Amino acid sequence: MDELLGQITTAARGMWIYRRVAMLTTWLVGAIGVGVVLLMPDYYQASARVFVDTQSILRPLMTGIAVQPNIEQQVSMLSRTLINRPTVERLVRIADLDLGSQSKASTDAVVDSVTKSISIQSTGRDNLYTLSYRNPSPEKAQRVVQALLTIFVESSLGAARQDSDSARRFLDEQIKSYEAKLTEAEGRLKAFKLRNIEMQSQSGLDSAGRAAEIDNQLSQARLDLREAESARVAAGRQLEILRSQAAKSPVASAPDVQTPELDARIYAQKRNLDTLLQRYTDEHPDVVRTRFLIADLEAQKRREVEALRRKAQEGHAAPAVETNPAILELSRIYSAAEVQVASLRARVVEYESRSRRIHEQLKVAPQLEAELAQLNRDYQVNQKNYADLVARRESALMSGKLENTSNVAEFRVIDPPRVAPKPVAPNRLLLMPISLLVAIGAGLGMAFVMSQVRPVFFDGATLRQVTQLPLLGVVGQIASDESRRRESRSLMRFIMACVAFLLLYAGGMAALSIHSGVLG
Repeated sequence: MDELLGQITTAARGMWIYRRVAMLTTWLVGAIGVGVVLLMPDYYQASARVFVDTQSILRPLMTGIAVQPNIEQQVSMLSRTLINRPTVERLVRIADLDLGSQSKASTDAVVDSVTKSISIQSTGRDNLYTLSYRNPSPEKAQRVVQALLTIFVESSLGAARQDSDSARRFLDEQIKSYEAKLTEAEGRLKAFKLRNIEMQSQSGLDSAGRAAEIDNQLSQARLDLREAESARVAAGRQLEILRSQAAKSPVASAPDVQTPELDARIYAQKRNLDTLLQRYTDEHPDVVRTRFLIADLEAQKRREVEALRRKAQEGHAAPAVETNPAILELSRIYSAAEVQVASLRARVVEYESRSRRIHEQLKVAPQLEAELAQLNRDYQVNQKNYADLVARRESALMSGKLENTSNVAEFRVIDPPRVAPKPVAPNRLLLMPISLLVAIGAGLGMAFVMSQVRPVFFDGATLRQVTQLPLLGVVGQIASDESRRRESRSLMRFIMACVAFLLLYAGGMAALSIHSGVLG
C-alpha cells in the first residue's frame, strides 16, 4: 500500500511540474467545447397524439359469424413497422423535404436523417399513440408530423382491407384445388366399387360378416332340408301302411279317371317355379331343372291317364286303394314333401356355391377393404377440408362487407401536429458541464503524458531503480529567496487561471439558464 501511495505521489509531483501545459490544454479544450456547444443548431420537435377507438357495437354482434381482425394488434404492429425506407421516402416527398436535393445521394441523406428523427410511441393499453419529429426548422417539423399522421391512418385502414382481399383470394384458390381433389377422389371410389361390385352388401357388412351370414343361411337351409326329408319319410311310411290295408279290401270301380298324386306334385312344382322366377332368371339351373321336372310329371300323368282309360274301357275296376280319401290325402302330403325336399336341396346347393365363392373372396378381402378404407378416408378428408374452406370463404366475405360498411376502428386526433415553442435539443445546460469535465480531463491527461515523456526524479531510490546504475550520492537543493518568490508567483498565476476558468464556465451556465428561462 505504501508503495502504491508512493507511486501516486511521484506521478502527481511529476504532473505538477507541467501544470502550465495542463492549464493551457484545459483552456484550449474548454474553448473548443464551449464553441461546439454554442454553435450546435437548435432542434424543434413537432408532435401529435392519436387515439384508436376499437370498441365498436358491431364486434359483439358479429361474434361467431364473421372473422373479426385484432385491430389493436394490427395498429400496434403497424406502429413498429411503419418507419421503413419506402414510407420515409413517401413522407419526404409529401413534406417537400427533398426540394433542395440535387442528387440521389443528397436525397438518401435526407431520408436517413428523417428516419433517425421520427418516432411512433405507444402509451400502453390505452391505444394512444404519439408521433414526433425533430428538425431545425419548426415549419418542416410540423409538415413531417402532419404527413406522418396521414400515412399512419391510411396504412392502418388499408392494411386490414388488403389482408381481407388476400385471404379471399387464397381461399378461392384452395377451394378450387380441393374441388379438383374431391372430384378425383370420388372418381377413384366409384371405379373401385364398380370393379368389386360383388363384394358389396346392402346391409353394409364386410366380407367376414357376409361370409358368416351366408354360412348361417346354409346351416338353416340344411336343417330345413333334413326336416323336410324326415317329413317325407314319415308320410311315405303312412302311405305304405294305408295302401297295404286297402289292398286287402274288395275292388271297386272308379267312375272317373284321376291321378291325384301326379296332380299334387305338378301343382307343387308350378308353385315352386313361380317362386324361383321371382328370384332368378330363366337360365338359372333351378328354374331349368324345375321346368324339366314339371314336363316329366305331365308326361307321366298323360301315360297314366291313358292306361286307366284303357282299363276302364275293358271293364276292369280300379282298386279301392286309388279311391280311398285318406290315401289320396297322404299322397298329396307325400308329393308336397317331395317338392319341398327338392326345393330345399336346390337352396342348399345354391348356398353352398355362395359360401365357396365368399370364402374364396375372403383371401383378397383384407387388401380390398384396406384399399376401400383408404379411398373413403381420402374422400372424407377432402370433403371436410372443402366444406371448411367454403364456410371460411363465406365468413371472409361477410367480414369484408363488415369492414366496408362500418368503421371497425376509428382514429381520433387528440392533439393535432404542433411545434414546441423552445428547442428540445441540444441540452446546453447538460453539455456545458460535460465540456468542462472533458477540458479538465484533457489538461490532466496532457500533464501525465508529459511527465511520462520527460520524467523528473525526486529521490535517489527512484533514479537507481529506473536506471539500474549505482548511485554515488545525492546533493540537495537550497532554494533562494528569489526562487521562492518566482515559485509563489507561478502558483498564484495558476490558481488565478483555474478560478478564471471556472468563473467563465459558471457565468456561461448562468447566462444559458437565464436564456432558457426567457424562451420557456
